[in-house]
Amino acid sequence: MQGKIIKGIAGFYYVQAENELQYECKAKGIFRKDHKKPLVGDEVTIEVLDEEEKKGSITELLPRRSELFRPAVANIDQAVIVFACREPEPNFNLLDRFLVLMEKRNVPVILCFTKADLATEEFKKEVQMIYEPAGYPVCFTDYHDFEGEGHKKLFHLLSGKVTAFAGPSGVGKSTLVNHFCPEAGMDTGEVSEKIKRGKHTTRHSEIFYLGHQTFLFDTPGFSSLDVLSLEKEELELLFPEFSPYLGKCRFTGCSHISEPSCGIKEAVQNGKISQNRYESYTAFYKELNAVRRYK
Repeated sequence: MQGKIIKGIAGFYYVQAENELQYECKAKGIFRKDHKKPLVGDEVTIEVLDEEEKKGSITELLPRRSELFRPAVANIDQAVIVFACREPEPNFNLLDRFLVLMEKRNVPVILCFTKADLATEEFKKEVQMIYEPAGYPVCFTDYHDFEGEGHKKLFHLLSGKVTAFAGPSGVGKSTLVNHFCPEAGMDTGEVSEKIKRGKHTTRHSEIFYLGHQTFLFDTPGFSSLDVLSLEKEELELLFPEFSPYLGKCRFTGCSHISEPSCGIKEAVQNGKISQNRYESYTAFYKELNAVRRYK
């Protein structure tokens, strides 16, 4: 029998089977031997061990069309990266790290900034000017107005897609999932008053079905992301807004940092590429270069 893993907790996998029943399953030991780990979103084959108790065993992982490891999910069409406008303040370096890793995995990204009622119009325009030219749709949502334009825009972008919600803890991912899918009933948590950081609420990844082929993943929050698995030479390809200016540098193999007559740096100077995004690029490049130098 085939099905989809909709939740994974402490070595148990909850599989929504093709007969629309849900089974609690363990994975066969052969997966550990082959260094394979089932992920939420995986399509699997199961063996039913106890029909009455709805117990089973995962016998086969079917081919994935996509996979992520932070958050650990499979077979998604896109990701919604959620940050708060304030409380906690958005960490744009962390956001750009996530975007680079999503580009590496060829996963389209939507940006959602919550607590829009706490943000100025100047802040919103600045965020749009940074990220929309790079091809990332930006939505601003307000928990005091779930019928607002931001929520409507986001819902339209979710329709018919399998979407993973991801972002730091305490920014409102679970609140958004609860809004779009009230039966999800995900825990939500306040922000620590002392350090203005979110308290962890979601501790596992889980899928929720909205109907009309629309699925949402809620995932645990993150506070850091490692880009050290990348090669510095590929980094320029992971900033989409760089694309029109690649190949317009004076020197082959230009790092776009210290060389003269650089197409990327000229685009930054002319306002065609955001200074903020360019600073993230240079920070990541230097980080990768330092790692290679000390290997």
